[in-house]
Amino acid sequence: MPNALLDEQVPYHFDTSRGAQPPARHSELQQSVTERIVTVFGGCFSDPSGLNTRLVGDNPEPYYRPAESDGDWHQVEFTHDYAASALHEAAHWCVAGAERRLQPDYGYWYAPDGRSAEQQAEFERVEVKPQALEWIFSVACGMKFRVSADNLDAGLGPSDQFKRDIWQQVQLYCVKGTDTDMNARARQLARALAAAFGTSDPFNPGAYRLEDLG
Repeated sequence: MPNALLDEQVPYHFDTSRGAQPPARHSELQQSVTERIVTVFGGCFSDPSGLNTRLVGDNPEPYYRPAESDGDWHQVEFTHDYAASALHEAAHWCVAGAERRLQPDYGYWYAPDGRSAEQQAEFERVEVKPQALEWIFSVACGMKFRVSADNLDAGLGPSDQFKRDIWQQVQLYCVKGTDTDMNARARQLARALAAAFGTSDPFNPGAYRLEDLG
């Protein structure tokens, strides 16, 4: 899935408001965090007898690549070594259904940067659930989350309604879980990330405030 965080390529935003302290060398932190996310994802989903899917970095653009032959993995590819891109692409994979996960890039057509206001409105509509999951995954990792409009050329930032919709979706995920389309994959990954990063319950609705989205 093309990266919806192209306007925010500071690789890792450490959320010190939750009591954690980053190490002195930021580049080492970035590598460590991204590698840990990849490892956690693989531990959850890479088993060939299960979902047979890996999260893979060091790519110029994000993309979902289904296995081409027996013995291959499905690949969720994220941009370079950016932790934020890894979480964003993992969120899209969690949203995608079984049939979508058999198609390159989930079979979606993507309108590039420079979208019209109408196209941007549609982008925001379909991005609510992925970005809500990304926010939950970010909190699980102790990361700050930033809403992405992914439309720099048109000068259209995320709308206030988009931010509110994402926040409301997160609240629903936290309170009702699977009753609001949070599937077992998303819940498993959030729990596993929280365990790996030593953070508190990522499904605590009080951890998410609308004003934090700017």
